[in-house]
Amino acid sequence: MNIRIGTRKSPLAQIQATWVAAQIRERFPEIGVELVGITTSGDRPSPYPLPQGEGPGGLKALFTKEIEEALLANHIDLAVHSLKDMATELPKGLVLSAVPLREDPRDVWISKTHIPFNEVKEGAKIGTGAVRRHAQLRHLRPDFQVLPLRGNVDTRLQRLREDDWDGIILALAGLKRLGRQSAVTEILSNDIMLPAVGQGALAIETRERRDDLSPILAALNHQATHQAVLCERALLRTLGGSCQTPIAAYAEVHGTTITLSALVASPAGAPYFRNEASDSAENAETLGRALAKELLIAGADKILA
Repeated sequence: MNIRIGTRKSPLAQIQATWVAAQIRERFPEIGVELVGITTSGDRPSPYPLPQGEGPGGLKALFTKEIEEALLANHIDLAVHSLKDMATELPKGLVLSAVPLREDPRDVWISKTHIPFNEVKEGAKIGTGAVRRHAQLRHLRPDFQVLPLRGNVDTRLQRLREDDWDGIILALAGLKRLGRQSAVTEILSNDIMLPAVGQGALAIETRERRDDLSPILAALNHQATHQAVLCERALLRTLGGSCQTPIAAYAEVHGTTITLSALVASPAGAPYFRNEASDSAENAETLGRALAKELLIAGADKILA
């Protein structure tokens, strides 16, 4: 058997897919593994604003559409994504088949002058590309000037060096995978900055009924991580949110119990709705849907509308 792994061509995506390939080779040395780099719409420069929503023309599809088309056309056998890039509703015929052990999902503060986050001056200029982070920063410190920041990790670090900014916020997982964790000033607790749905996790996507891949997918899958992200994605699906909506969620499994923390906030930082709930880990998706409904009843529906 030879397995073709589809992935974006970005440095981080290549590192993630190479890691998955190494795991397969280690456990199944008799199987050949080939990486297939695919350029997605999100990787191409564009003068137009980023689209909103999760559907076929939405933001998340920019980073997955061409890869999923290759999967459906049988040009590749499995795809490796950053799970937070995947829409909650997958194209017909495709499934989320495995989720490896999650990397640290937390966000980090990177200061130009190595100032701890709780000592940042009033009116500080902080760069971030996520509305989720923007809303939480504005909720915590309405005095902050939160500025848009896009591009890969190196591009964002370069912006911090060159611009008149006090700091930026990035995901720890990407920095660790790229070997850039030395840039971190401080890891932010989930009380300060709740992560994006699926942050730090990888997704292995395949076509349906690929029974021949079952042993490989089972070896790649980490059950507790899989349950946690199913819980988070069920919440996001029920809320009907997208990358352009300030929604954050993090689920964690301890033994047979799963605990989910989630929030919905206005981009301005208020109103702000946050809640937490627990259930049996086998009820992960039920918990996600239930907590989403509680947030909607509390008033999050007005923000989402």
